Amino acid sequence: MSSKGEHQTVPLSVLLKRESESEKIENPEILHGQASQSKKGEDFTLLKTECQRAMGDGVATFSVFGLFDGHNGSAAAIYTKENLLNNVLSAIPADLNRDEWVAALPRALVAGFVKTDKDFQAKAKTSGTTVTFVIIDGWVVTVASVGDSRCIFESGEGGIYYLSADHRLECNEEERERITSSGGEVGRLNTGGGTQIGPLRCWPGGLCLSRSIGDMDVGEYIVPVPYVKQVKLSTAGGRLIISSDGVWDVLSAEVALDCCRGMSPDAAAAQIVKEAVHTKGLRDDTTCIVVDILPLEKPSAPLPPPKKAVKGKLKAMFRKKHSEASSQSDKEYMEPDVVEELFEEGSAMLSERFATKYPLCNMFKLFTCAVCQLEMKPGEGISIHAGTSNSVKLRPWDGPFLCSTCQEKKEAMEGKRPSGSNNRTLLYLLPPLQIYGTKRSLNILFLFSLFSGRHGSDSD
Repeated sequence: MSSKGEHQTVPLSVLLKRESESEKIENPEILHGQASQSKKGEDFTLLKTECQRAMGDGVATFSVFGLFDGHNGSAAAIYTKENLLNNVLSAIPADLNRDEWVAALPRALVAGFVKTDKDFQAKAKTSGTTVTFVIIDGWVVTVASVGDSRCIFESGEGGIYYLSADHRLECNEEERERITSSGGEVGRLNTGGGTQIGPLRCWPGGLCLSRSIGDMDVGEYIVPVPYVKQVKLSTAGGRLIISSDGVWDVLSAEVALDCCRGMSPDAAAAQIVKEAVHTKGLRDDTTCIVVDILPLEKPSAPLPPPKKAVKGKLKAMFRKKHSEASSQSDKEYMEPDVVEELFEEGSAMLSERFATKYPLCNMFKLFTCAVCQLEMKPGEGISIHAGTSNSVKLRPWDGPFLCSTCQEKKEAMEGKRPSGSNNRTLLYLLPPLQIYGTKRSLNILFLFSLFSGRHGSDSD
């Protein structure tokens, strides 16, 4: 190991080999398939490969895969499928190079999710949807999620990684605390006499999720701010599985991967859905997307048996096996092949998600709303840090900035102003006649919950 301040000499042969290998594996091969069995017709998918974007140094391609599991109707899922990608891309400045574009994605995804939610709620429709949204650029995978659909990844070396968060109130204590501190109430459906049934729900509304797009009648502490994880994959590649809760309510990640090992993406997706439905019957829309990310020089082949799952942050390193014939200089200077976590953040606070320190301090234009991209006149914008504990350390011109309507939405999501009072009145008056499904519905238990002080819906 060289001492500090000295430079280690790397043989030219090694440099040339690295450059040659880098050219070969610059972009992986993306193969994908999907399958679904429908109960209510509220699951929708988006599969786009070879999307093009202009860069400062040319044109690049990326792939997008999205799963939208609607509830209380399909309107929110359809709208999000049609508009989310454009809203995300519009939040990224033009003419960024590849590294800058990838670094800008986490914050742009937050802006895109919030704008999509804001625009959909302006249509006054009460439907909602979970979202698991995956962008693959080269070997970098970025996943943004709200709700209880999930995305998992099995590397070519057999490690299993969880790239999304579960926003079910039943299993997320941090989200329960956030909602109650914002003015919401969390509890089970009260049938009278102190008897409570079903999963934990947010009241008013009865939604058993803490994050979604839409659901304007539930209260704005049900937020659209996504959990985002970004990783750089090993060049060994691997397999992504994106599925709705109809799969994950029945199958573990290990079972889902094992039941389709060696199959093509189309066959794998169909097998996972078949396995889930066979186990518990078709109780909900059940949808699966399988994406294989493969080195171009390697043919598609069955993945190896899974190794021990990695349940925490992605800090595991995987070194490729090299042939015994490799030269000593190659071994000495070979860099480890790793799955590297680049970014992870799940805060529901926009002031934390739009922090100027990461990833690009100049990403937001001074007179453009950071969420909806509305152009504002000087002095109209409101700093996203206004009213936060950090605001005393920031100057009045420290951005990013929000327009007045996005600032109102931010305050509502943080419980800083009353929201949805008219909608709550409607909830008191709605008759107990409509049954929407599992994530959320009104049913004959409505009267019991009303007498006990809890009103709203049933679940998905």
